[in-house]
Amino acid sequence: MQALRISARRCCRHPRSDLAARPLSTVPSSPSPLPWFLDPSEVPLAPKSPKREASRPTPPHLRSSASEPLPPLPASLPADSPIVLLHAALQGSPHLEPGMLRVRTPIPTAPGPPLPDAPPKGRRKRGRTYAGEGVHDHSGGIWSWIVVAQVKEGTEKRGAIESVVRVVRKSLLTATPPLPLPPNSKRRVDDGWAMMDAGEFAVHIVSKGAREKFFPDSAREW
Repeated sequence: MQALRISARRCCRHPRSDLAARPLSTVPSSPSPLPWFLDPSEVPLAPKSPKREASRPTPPHLRSSASEPLPPLPASLPADSPIVLLHAALQGSPHLEPGMLRVRTPIPTAPGPPLPDAPPKGRRKRGRTYAGEGVHDHSGGIWSWIVVAQVKEGTEKRGAIESVVRVVRKSLLTATPPLPLPPNSKRRVDDGWAMMDAGEFAVHIVSKGAREKFFPDSAREW
């Protein structure tokens, strides 16, 4: 009985107040000392933390577009032209390649060879060559201006061309007066080239491969 009373008194004793309070955090604030039974010379060094891998490159659609300035608009372009409003709207698009937004006049195309002169044949005199009237001296193109915008490389199949098309349609439909545009096509662009006919001018949204194929530097003055 006396042994039980002594053990009960020990259990009821209050904890010592001079002991340091144990921190609640499980992360040690400083490296703990080695236990007394370990030799510091025999303890292996802690492995160094592996170096952080190099950061991934910035996606093409998030790269800064201020590295290369855009060429100025042609001096002969009227100040009230819808192209000026469209050019200002496309400047802030993150999908366009820096410096790859151009506005210029179409390159004139030489007229083709004349149709061969074929005499009428048969009893009903059919098959005679008739070239038409009023088109002999016309050597210009369909549009007065063309706008060529190239999206960033690698984004043409990720919706970049469709996004730029939406910006173009919104800019032209909100102009004063709004331009008549063809109905919006919901079909996805797979060949890297989208063209919009705006009446007096045409807008081409192309990928890098399509620009190099259809708008080569030597022939199109890119």
